[in-house]
Amino acid sequence: MNSPRHFLRFNDLSKSEIQAVLRRADTLKREQKTGVRHPTLAGKTLGMVFEKSSTRTRVSFEAGIFQLGGTGLFLSPRDTQLGRGEPVEDTARVFSEMIDLVMIRAYDHAMVERFAQFSSIPVINALTDDHHPCQILADIQCFEEHVGPIEGKTVAWIGDGNNMAASWMDAARVMGFQLVLSGPEGYDPDPALLEAYSDCCRIERDPMLAVQGAHCVTTDVWASMGQEEEQKIREKAFADYQVTEAMLDAAHPDVIFLHCLPAHRGEEVNETILDDPRSKVFDEAGNRLHAQKALMEFLVLGERFPEAV
Repeated sequence: MNSPRHFLRFNDLSKSEIQAVLRRADTLKREQKTGVRHPTLAGKTLGMVFEKSSTRTRVSFEAGIFQLGGTGLFLSPRDTQLGRGEPVEDTARVFSEMIDLVMIRAYDHAMVERFAQFSSIPVINALTDDHHPCQILADIQCFEEHVGPIEGKTVAWIGDGNNMAASWMDAARVMGFQLVLSGPEGYDPDPALLEAYSDCCRIERDPMLAVQGAHCVTTDVWASMGQEEEQKIREKAFADYQVTEAMLDAAHPDVIFLHCLPAHRGEEVNETILDDPRSKVFDEAGNRLHAQKALMEFLVLGERFPEAV
């Protein structure tokens, strides 16, 4: 039996594989709107392990596996022995005997890596404290729908050097675009990532300079889940990094604005930017469904994946 493919970081797939997944996501999105059904994963079961609460992740994966003809099982820590101390490797091996793929939304990225190490079915990282690769798939699909191929373009990340920033950095290397990161000192991404990706990622402290020429301006909340006690400190630190229409005005004429949501209006974004015509955040959110459907097909079907790599 071949080893399963996992999607724990964006760079777990090659550029050609990402492009194939995105082509398939476009097809699924277009045909879904015309009533075409895609029962490519009929009879398959997706386990959905949630340590962290979710809106878009749960809805998109649960609806997605259903639309592909399969079944999704929602599993919180209260529902499984993982929440009562069962070793991760034991759960991974049990799941491998019963279901066809698993997505995990967790705090500790190392836990998801360990789960994948002992799993004989595909494992998808649906968010950890370190990476959020599924969101970036949807973001790039949205970018290419509205701007064109992302290769050679510039993306400006405004705010915290968090899991989203890290996955954007992975994507810059894989897909061949430039990423400019702008946030206060003390909140930069992992220095090892900055060093490894120095050819495609750089820091610019001044956010108005960071967005110059950018084809996409994107951000995230200032305090992620688990950081709520830092909220007031972060509000002060990030006060100069709120994304506004003036930032978009200073960017490329074809700029779009993205945010993984939920957004805190009046904090990382002003009260009106989500309603600006250049904001594509709701298209972006909807693409979670289609990009993840294509990803699940790719990981489960392998050589039978409908889109040539």
